[in-house]
Amino acid sequence: AGAKTKVAEVLEEGWMGVDIGPRTRELYMHTLQGAKTVLWSGPMGVFEMKGFDEGTLAIAKTFAEITGKGATTIVGGGDSAAAIRQMGFDSKVTHVSTGGGASLEMFEGKFLPGIAALDLK
Repeated sequence: AGAKTKVAEVLEEGWMGVDIGPRTRELYMHTLQGAKTVLWSGPMGVFEMKGFDEGTLAIAKTFAEITGKGATTIVGGGDSAAAIRQMGFDSKVTHVSTGGGASLEMFEGKFLPGIAALDLK
């Protein structure tokens, strides 16, 4: 099967969206440039497959770049953590967490029993 770049709204029957396209990459990369704090949860595409890893790689590079400029960058979730580690940018961001759901719940201010137990000590 071949690969095509398509607008998501007109994805043909039988095709799957497996990565963000070049325009979306540029939009995200541009938007992230002015950020002071960014949370990334979930890879942009099927990063394990060459050719469908370009969106995730672009965002990983951008995270490393803005971290170098002083932004706080947090990568949350097992897949995102694996992607940024595989691409060699895990040491170039502020924090990498494999607890995706728990990380998001913490940022939402939800009660986390494990953290609450630590507070009791």
